[in-house]
Amino acid sequence: MNGKPLKKISPHNSKNIVPSDICCPDCSATSEYLYFNDGKKRKQIKCKVCSALFQLNPRNHIKTKFYCPHCTHPLFLWKQRRDVFIYKCDYDQCSLLLTNKARLNPAEKILAKFKSSQFKLRYQFREYLFTKEQLAHSAPTANAASIFNIRHSLHTLCLILTFHISLGISARKTAYILRNVFSIHASYQTVLNYSISASHLCHKFNLANKGDVDSTQAGDETYIKVMGLHNFVFFFISAIKRSITAYHIDSSRDTLPATIAMTEATRTAKLKQPFTFITDGNPAYAAGIHFLNQSNPDNLIEHHKVIGLQNLDQESETYRSFKQLIERLNRTYKFHVKQANGFKSTLGAIALTTLFVTHYNFLRPHSALRYSVPIPLKELTSIPTIQGKWAKLLNLSLALA
Repeated sequence: MNGKPLKKISPHNSKNIVPSDICCPDCSATSEYLYFNDGKKRKQIKCKVCSALFQLNPRNHIKTKFYCPHCTHPLFLWKQRRDVFIYKCDYDQCSLLLTNKARLNPAEKILAKFKSSQFKLRYQFREYLFTKEQLAHSAPTANAASIFNIRHSLHTLCLILTFHISLGISARKTAYILRNVFSIHASYQTVLNYSISASHLCHKFNLANKGDVDSTQAGDETYIKVMGLHNFVFFFISAIKRSITAYHIDSSRDTLPATIAMTEATRTAKLKQPFTFITDGNPAYAAGIHFLNQSNPDNLIEHHKVIGLQNLDQESETYRSFKQLIERLNRTYKFHVKQANGFKSTLGAIALTTLFVTHYNFLRPHSALRYSVPIPLKELTSIPTIQGKWAKLLNLSLALA
C-alpha cells in the first residue's frame, strides 16, 4: 500500500491477539494481519490485507430455534440489541445468497469483496423483544382540570405560553417580562408549572387534531439533556403538509422508541395507504419498519436511507431533500429548547416538546405553505393575537380532557 510494506497488527491488550492458527479465508493472510472487529466479544475478525470479515468459530453446529426458509440451515445470532435479536444464515450455498450474488453487477461484485456489509445478501430474521401493546407514546402527566383553577388568569397563562413557547424565551426571562412589562408577579417556577399543566391538554389536542398524514414522511432523532444525561427526541414530519406527525422522547436510540414514533406517524393513515419513510442510517428504523410491516400488512412501509453529509450513493442523492426537511425541523426545535439549558426531569422535557409541537402545527406560519400553518383550524382564523389563539386552543383542548 502506497509503496510501503503493510505493518503487522500489534494490539496493546494480549487478549486481543488473534490465535496463531487462524488465517483469512479470502486471502490466506496469517494471524499477524488479523484483528478482532467487535470489541470485547472477540468473535468477529477482520483482515487488514483484504478487509474481509469472518467469524472466529464456525456456527453450523450451534443449536438454534430459527432456520433459514431458503435452505433450512440453522440461523446464528448475529447481532444482539436491547429490543431485538438479529439472526443470520451463514450457509455459503444458500439459494437466497447465490441468487443475490448473481444479481450484482461487476462493480458491485468487486465492492462486495472488500465491503460486504454494504450488501444484504444473506437471509436475516429479527426476533423482537416487545409486543405491539408496549408501543406507548410519551405523554405529560398533570391534572387537566386544575389548569383553570390557577392563581393567575387565563390571559396570564397564555402570555406565558406566548413568550416561553412561541417566542422561545427562557422561563426566567418570561417571568422578568411579565413583572416589568405587564406588572404581573409570577416566578420562573410558575412559568414552568403552568407550562406542564397546559402540556397535558395540548398533548391530547395534538393527537386528536392531527388529521390525515402524507404518504411520504421524514424521520430523525435529536438529543437533549435531561438531568445531565443524553435523551433523544424522535420526530416525523409530513413532506407536503409540513406538520409534525409523531414526537417521542426516550433515553435511547434503540428499536422500541423508533417503532413507537413510526406507529404514531401512521396512526391516522387511511386503509391500505402506502408509506415511504426517509431516515438516516440508524438501524433502529429498519428494524422498526420490519416490525410494523409484519404486524400491519395493510399499510406497508417503504424505507429509504440518506447516509452522511455527501451524496455517495443514488438513494442518498434522490432523498436528500427530505432529510434536509427533518434536519431543519430539528434546528427549529433546538432553538425553542436551547433556552432551557437542559431539563431537570423527563416530565419537563416532554411538556416543552409537546407545547412546541402544538405551536409548530397550529400556530406557526410556514414559508413553504405561503405562510399558512401546517394544520389550519377555522376556530383560530379570526383571532389576531398569539395569546388569544393559545386561549382558544386550551378551551378546545379542555373539551377533550
